[in-house]
Amino acid sequence: MNLTESQAREEMCRVGRSLFERGYVHATAGNISVRLADGFLITPTDACLGFLDPARLAKLDLQGQQISGDKGSKTIGMHRQIYTAACETGADTRCVIHTHSTHCVALSLKAHGPELLPPITPYFVMKVGHVPLVRYHRPGSPDAAHEVAALIRSHAAQGTPIRAVMLPRLGPNVWHDTPAAAMATLEELEETARLMLLQAHTPPLRATDLDELRQTFGARW
Repeated sequence: MNLTESQAREEMCRVGRSLFERGYVHATAGNISVRLADGFLITPTDACLGFLDPARLAKLDLQGQQISGDKGSKTIGMHRQIYTAACETGADTRCVIHTHSTHCVALSLKAHGPELLPPITPYFVMKVGHVPLVRYHRPGSPDAAHEVAALIRSHAAQGTPIRAVMLPRLGPNVWHDTPAAAMATLEELEETARLMLLQAHTPPLRATDLDELRQTFGARW
């Protein structure tokens, strides 16, 4: 679904407000971007997602240079790398959301493997999929952006394309074709992280269960 620029601005603000009101973001943490035909929209730096103004969202050209609005979030470098890598195999990627969601961050403080979560629920497998755990980098680090792009490409090459990565101690980045779909992916991810923290020794789904989800629903696991 391709949104017009006006629709994208309104939808970014609606999603930001929804995430803020339900506690998925707090203070000035988190950011949202949308890929347009002629560039990108991204939330301003240090903006609260609960109180965004459509007219003040930052607009950048295809090279990432700002052309209007308030100063864009420093995370545009990460978002652009995600769009470039994800669109190599999924041209529908048009929105990226980054939050500091509590349960995801808490779980990342304990995680030691290559992924944030095992496949413990069918909807996590179907709606989110693998969530690689990136090495820790400072906020806005270009090294983190390069690592995320490499993870997107390596998973696509293995036939298990991803829609999310986890930045330890910071929060998840998720992407999809619309802000609403990206928000739904984030919600499923955060809820699964909450369940994992509540039931830390939950066994993963069996290989036969995963095969059934692949065959029945096209799950990418």
